[in-house]
Amino acid sequence: MRVPFNNLKRQYLAMADAIQEALQRVAASGWYIMGPEHDAFEREFAAYCGCPHAIAVGNGTDALELALRCAGCGAGDEIVTASNAGGYTTTAVVLVGATPVYADVDPATLTLSPESVAAALSNNTKAVVITHLFGQLGDVAGIRNAIGSKAIFLIEDCAQAHGAMAGGIRAGALGDLGTFSFYPTKNLGALGDGGAVVCGRDDLAGKLRALRQYGWQGRYKAVTPYGRNSRMDEMQAAVLRAKLPHLDEGNETRRGIVARYRAAAKNTRLHIVHAPSPSYVGHLCVALHEDRDALRERLAGLGVDTAIHYPYLDLCQPAMADAVWRAVSLPVSEDAVAHILSLPCFPELTGAEVEQVCDAIAACA
Repeated sequence: MRVPFNNLKRQYLAMADAIQEALQRVAASGWYIMGPEHDAFEREFAAYCGCPHAIAVGNGTDALELALRCAGCGAGDEIVTASNAGGYTTTAVVLVGATPVYADVDPATLTLSPESVAAALSNNTKAVVITHLFGQLGDVAGIRNAIGSKAIFLIEDCAQAHGAMAGGIRAGALGDLGTFSFYPTKNLGALGDGGAVVCGRDDLAGKLRALRQYGWQGRYKAVTPYGRNSRMDEMQAAVLRAKLPHLDEGNETRRGIVARYRAAAKNTRLHIVHAPSPSYVGHLCVALHEDRDALRERLAGLGVDTAIHYPYLDLCQPAMADAVWRAVSLPVSEDAVAHILSLPCFPELTGAEVEQVCDAIAACA
């Protein structure tokens, strides 16, 4: 039996009736963009995150870009972020014309290190984007302390951390702005692209709503600069509404899978990075191994699919060869990229599949 790294069809089949009802409801309504499903999802997701406002947008990268624009980031500004998170924040920073500045990550979590952020700050720093990577909350409080009294926005990239909590506060409500992706593989995933920005300030919410639709103050009257078309359609909003009530249950299932893998990896050379906790929602089960590539081959031979998140640091991407960027020392990021691998971790894995992965870990790690 082959254990897939992910299988989105299983989730659909488990929720087929609710999803089909949502899709048919939208199709029959005759309203397909920014209608009642969209508005209801914004309210429900804002309430789930514990934020006054949720602004739905086209995708997670748009959410990052529009959050940066909302914070006033542009040419001449520096945005401090991590280099090990897949390039999404870097893409958004470049799109707004700012300069990415890469800080290192904590070896225990692989999320931004407050000490490294402090070293990366300059008089040109406009924002820090902390990615809650792999489903693990970053040290928002530590980075707040690093920023101190400086007028710097703290933006949470929550694309992999829907529902993660610190001190009873959910991801997205810890910083000044929180961005989300609803790409199909996320813990809360649509049937296509989708994203959102959450925040607590009325003025920021108003600016974001203008930015996502051409900068309009009223229909066809563009007032806010750099506005564009980034709208969530009714189909995706309806599907997300159907899935949202099941998010916490799915997160708990993910944590249980990771706990099983951690037990299997005990006394092996495989280090499962994260331990199950409210601050970790198991978006990915990421491990470190000194001979990662050989281990992947052995696991594949035992029927276990794996992946690498992510194989390149942002500053090493060919597209960045001629780009302007700055970095502090990144020894942890550089070491991790050579040793990480991700194990299958999604709620629809069967008990037999989880056991197969556990046996494979114990046999070859």
